[in-house]
Amino acid sequence: MKTGHKTLPGRPLLPALLLCAVLLAPAQAVLAQQPNDLTVNRIYRLPSLSGQLMRDTRWSPDGKWLSYLDGVGERAEISVMDANSGERHALVDAAHLRDVLLPPASRGQQTGLGRLTPSQYRWSPDSKALLFIGAQQLAWYDLKSRASRYLLPAPATVVDPNETTVDDAKISPDGRWVSFIRNHDLWVVSVDASQPAAAAGPRQLTRGGSESVRNGDLDWVYPEELDLQTGYWWSPDSSKIAFLQLDESPVAKYPLVDELPYGGELTEERYPIAGSPNPIARVGVVAVAGGSSSQVHWMDSGADKTVLLARVNWLKDSRRVAIQRLPRVQNRLELFFADAETGRAQTILSETDPRWINLSDDLRFLADGQRFLWSSERSGFRHLYLYDLSGKQLAQLTRGNWEVDAVESVDEGAGQVYFTSTQASPIERHLYRVSLSGGEPSDVTPEHGSHGVNIAPDARHFLDTHSTAMTPPRQDLDNADGSRVAVLAENKVAELDTYRFSPVEFFTVPGADGTMLQAQMIKPRGFDPSRKYPVLVYLYGGPHVQLVRDLWQGSNFLWNEMMAEKGFIVFTVDNRGSAGRGHAFETAIFHHFGEAELADQLAGVKWLKQQPYVDGNRIGVWGWSYGGYMTCLAMLRAGDTFKAGFAGAPVTDWRYYDTIYTERYMGTPQDNPDGYRDSSPVNYAAGLRGKLLIAHATGDDNVHFGNTLALADKFVDAGKYAEFLIYADRGHGISDAAARIHAFDRVTQFFLENLTQ
Repeated sequence: MKTGHKTLPGRPLLPALLLCAVLLAPAQAVLAQQPNDLTVNRIYRLPSLSGQLMRDTRWSPDGKWLSYLDGVGERAEISVMDANSGERHALVDAAHLRDVLLPPASRGQQTGLGRLTPSQYRWSPDSKALLFIGAQQLAWYDLKSRASRYLLPAPATVVDPNETTVDDAKISPDGRWVSFIRNHDLWVVSVDASQPAAAAGPRQLTRGGSESVRNGDLDWVYPEELDLQTGYWWSPDSSKIAFLQLDESPVAKYPLVDELPYGGELTEERYPIAGSPNPIARVGVVAVAGGSSSQVHWMDSGADKTVLLARVNWLKDSRRVAIQRLPRVQNRLELFFADAETGRAQTILSETDPRWINLSDDLRFLADGQRFLWSSERSGFRHLYLYDLSGKQLAQLTRGNWEVDAVESVDEGAGQVYFTSTQASPIERHLYRVSLSGGEPSDVTPEHGSHGVNIAPDARHFLDTHSTAMTPPRQDLDNADGSRVAVLAENKVAELDTYRFSPVEFFTVPGADGTMLQAQMIKPRGFDPSRKYPVLVYLYGGPHVQLVRDLWQGSNFLWNEMMAEKGFIVFTVDNRGSAGRGHAFETAIFHHFGEAELADQLAGVKWLKQQPYVDGNRIGVWGWSYGGYMTCLAMLRAGDTFKAGFAGAPVTDWRYYDTIYTERYMGTPQDNPDGYRDSSPVNYAAGLRGKLLIAHATGDDNVHFGNTLALADKFVDAGKYAEFLIYADRGHGISDAAARIHAFDRVTQFFLENLTQ
């Protein structure tokens, strides 16, 4: 290689080479730079180190197109990818989208639909139009003519902040109507522009809706703890709507006070604390054609008004409604069919469990109108079963010591059920398919890691969102057999290559009762097994959550990596009670929160202390929400083990938490007073020995700020001291960038101060 230089005659070569080496050294040092160090500020500010996926991905009903929102602000547009070829083009370009969302007469002013990035859009059933859903408006956009029109009266130039909003808008199965919730009642408006105004609406279908009586409008506790995403359901023939009515009048109002404004501001939420009354639920059916004069037919859900009506589905005949009912303590699940006209009900299936029943969304009625798909944990693991409409089991489709995560689609033409499960590994999620007659499932997504899928209506293609513990998620369009059609979003985050992450190591450790538990570890950069390192135990510990996953975990993973850079081993173990290992594994916590969980965490620490590279005198612990609860419990009941702990938004007394979640696992405080006492950190305040840091927000509507105040008050009585980070008028996650940076700057310094000296 020519360098452009030559050796002078009569000069020795070696000194020249030495001089060259000296001159090149700085350049080589630049080329071989040390990797960047993560910082709290970089982890929590934009652009996200997790990258950016395509947003609002939706399949057209005919299965031909995968649509998504591309770009932001005035450059935002809705694009589509051809399901067969992977080719893409703009479906609604930025200019047309701007016209739909912000009409020319209202440009530059705030309007009811004045979002340049739509919060929601829906395909019409014939795949020929889109419905745009704004805060107070609905707009219908014809894809062929590119014409748009408002289905509700045109928005005012300036929005009255007290004006009622549009919630939970849906298009009827026949595409003729759009339904929505307004002011706690159910409404419809016609899509047909040629209809007279009186017939087109908007028309109110239910009456009497209010803050305390909600018709089709969900409260706080039902979506939060029953994972119910909507409060009403169209019949398949579009003639009727079933809706859930929640009478909140028995539920106490909890005050959330914003202290920042002069004089303060009060918001009240209906929040049933453990042992107090739940909302009274019933299911009604109303005909669409009758409009405001329609009579509501109430389904017979039994005389017990304390039951939870957790799921509602229509049968294919549009004459019957399927309702899933749980008693208050949730140890029995009944599926009953109710006549939509008379309300008369017949119980089809009933399952009981000595501890509790977990809900699913796996009920699927098949097109023949004679069979349905059902999932159950009766074997100790969730599996799929086929029934006829009388409740007779026809087949068991899956079996084994692994669990079905969710039914994703049923392809009746091919006789296949698609589902995600833990069959490959409890720390991974894959898409499988199995015959409707049963048999061995086949893995459609063999690439290791975790796959979240969105299957096309015709089941010929699916969107695969795939990640691993070390790589952010990417989006791919695949055929039903798993072969690749196209990449939707590769999501390569170039900046991540400037850091040198320590690998996440997966393994198992023995729990307190000998059960092998899933665990993971991040070791410090340049790990030296002859050294002794401090350890951070990162935990959650509660039901329905796993932390030990081959899955990208965003900012929590990055912060743990940053602490590994600073010389910590970061260790996580999923104790009994957590998800992914089946129902029997989960129910060890029944009626005694914290007991089995803490015992398993301490077993994990015991294993750690046996490793020659662990300094057993410098072990810290941290977690958020249930993980915050577990941190408090660990610091107060295992003070000899943990030297320092950080708890984010912790439950400190289970009598403060809501009915549906707490009573599922603990029963009521009236029936299980000892369990509530023994499970609550407030009763162990005198046990604090190490350093404890707690962060909580005053506006937390989930784990109320009163939990932290109650523990602080007990510390006063016990003469103990903890450090508190208080965030005004923020929510449970304290998720805005400024607050997160503020909190985790202190958390980082807190552990450095207490575990590295």
